[in-house]
Amino acid sequence: MKQIISIMGSLLIIGCFVSFGFAEEKPTNMPKVRLETSLGNILIELNAPAAPKTVENFLSYVNGGFYNNTIFHRVIKGFMIQGGGFLENMQQKSTQATIANEADNGLQNIRGTIAMARTNAPHSASSQFFINTVNNTSLNFTAKTGRGWGYCVFGKVIDGMDVVGAIEKQPTTAKNPFRDVPVTPVIIKTAIVLNNPETTTAAEVKKKENKPENQ
Repeated sequence: MKQIISIMGSLLIIGCFVSFGFAEEKPTNMPKVRLETSLGNILIELNAPAAPKTVENFLSYVNGGFYNNTIFHRVIKGFMIQGGGFLENMQQKSTQATIANEADNGLQNIRGTIAMARTNAPHSASSQFFINTVNNTSLNFTAKTGRGWGYCVFGKVIDGMDVVGAIEKQPTTAKNPFRDVPVTPVIIKTAIVLNNPETTTAAEVKKKENKPENQ
């Protein structure tokens, strides 16, 4: 009997170690980005395991300072808010190459998720993104066809949906050839990666190494 109790105790201890081992192996590659806007901050968690190429692309724009001083240029109440491509004067910024559409990753366009904007071509996303303000099932992947590709979700808002709501409620106007442009510009003052050391900007690396930047 004592032997049985001893064996059971040993198994319990081993089970605890195994459990702790699994707990320590949880994915840590879920970078967080803070969008500091003129109406408040939005904190986004990026799903790198589900959309690796899309997250890598988004972070490259963030770390390069691309989104700083851009605007949410397309705002539709009951649908989404879109930004990441235009300056306050509606000048479009030059972007990197387009990326492959990863909308077949199983993530859904539900309220609070962030997804890549694109043209009618399935694999045309570059820098622009949108945040769903409602569940937009019509934007989900259904098939690898022209109309079925959908829009790639690559993360979600984990804090600041009140700010998203405030942006969504902004009065809009038409600025040829653009529609649904906020009357008062909603500016992304800066976008910052909070918790992923692998995406530290070059300027931060030089600062840590105490090396001057090229002028």
